[in-house]
Amino acid sequence: MNRHLQRIKNLQQRLISEGLGSALLFYSRDIFYYTGIAQPAYLTVFPDDYRLFVRSGYAHALQTAGIEASHICEERRLDFIYQEYFSYLWNKRIGLELDLLPANQYLSYQALFQGFELQDVSPLVLEQRAVKEPYEIEQIRRAGQVVQAGQQAVMESLRPGITELELSALIEHRHRLAGHEGGVFLRHPDLPLGMGPISSGGNLEKFTGIVYSVTGVGLSPALPIGPSNRIIDEGDTVVVDIPGMVNGYHADQSRSYVAGSGNRRLRGMYRDLREIADWVIESITPGMGCDQVYDLALEKAREMEVEERFMRFTGDSRCRLIGHGVGLEVNEPPVLIANNRATLPDNCVLAIEMHMLDKRAGLVKIEDTVLVSSAGNEILTPASRDLFESAAMARQRQVAL
Repeated sequence: MNRHLQRIKNLQQRLISEGLGSALLFYSRDIFYYTGIAQPAYLTVFPDDYRLFVRSGYAHALQTAGIEASHICEERRLDFIYQEYFSYLWNKRIGLELDLLPANQYLSYQALFQGFELQDVSPLVLEQRAVKEPYEIEQIRRAGQVVQAGQQAVMESLRPGITELELSALIEHRHRLAGHEGGVFLRHPDLPLGMGPISSGGNLEKFTGIVYSVTGVGLSPALPIGPSNRIIDEGDTVVVDIPGMVNGYHADQSRSYVAGSGNRRLRGMYRDLREIADWVIESITPGMGCDQVYDLALEKAREMEVEERFMRFTGDSRCRLIGHGVGLEVNEPPVLIANNRATLPDNCVLAIEMHMLDKRAGLVKIEDTVLVSSAGNEILTPASRDLFESAAMARQRQVAL
């Protein structure tokens, strides 16, 4: 049995255990997970059957889908699907991706599925997706190599006088040449990632709130995330947080750089941050609570007497998010945030991200995509985790010449 049919079978078993008579999926990432295609479609799953109704691109779907062609139909109208497959069901509990369904569409579903109880099936789907198969891990590992290529672009191009936008464009260009598919998926209807999250100098201390992390301020208030036209000055710290995607799977990575030379205080702060990150990555185990991971990092910061700098934003606020799942979306469960008592499954992939802010030294950040497994944890983003200083690299080039 291929991986897509096995995934559908697993979902069918969950529907039975939860007392659901069916599931109706419409979101492209979930459709792709179960069928291997991302054409506009509805996937109907019953305890003993399934059907993929392709709304557009039917011929292409037949050629590329990972499921049996006999289970693929061309159909755009949901009312026809209802009449053929749902109207005769005795179990009137249907699962929908309610976290993604707009209110007006929900009302139309409610009118069509009269007498049905509409339930949220997204937790079942996301729980299943959180456990990564070997094939998925390999795709994430390949995406990690894409972001490694982006780091090489920074090491070759970072210098005082370049703008954030120019540097971001050079990184993204290298990502595309290395295999990045050009898109990044977020499981939110109104959370644009923007092109190439990157920030430098004083912009690093500006928290826009679009994403609960260090993201840059963007080109205008219309999209306050990503690079600006700010010119990077001598001695500025630069944080690059640009994901990559290969075969639908993401890798998320952040690295800190210095245009020119960093000072002793900045280097010391980065060493402390790296020590905490290493400790957390080594210490995470399957079965641990998401809040425990956050507590683990905070306790290490206290032990090292750097709590005042750790995960701070400008002012008195502290970031309570220290990571999130990565896979078909760059921000999927499990979410490593304070007070989240959900536990980590074996073979999950997490983006572990943390930063330090010091009013005198500035801000540094590190983030890695990590496989958490009972067989041992593995960092899937292989780019150097050192603090890169462009002046030091320039001196090395001169010596080599």
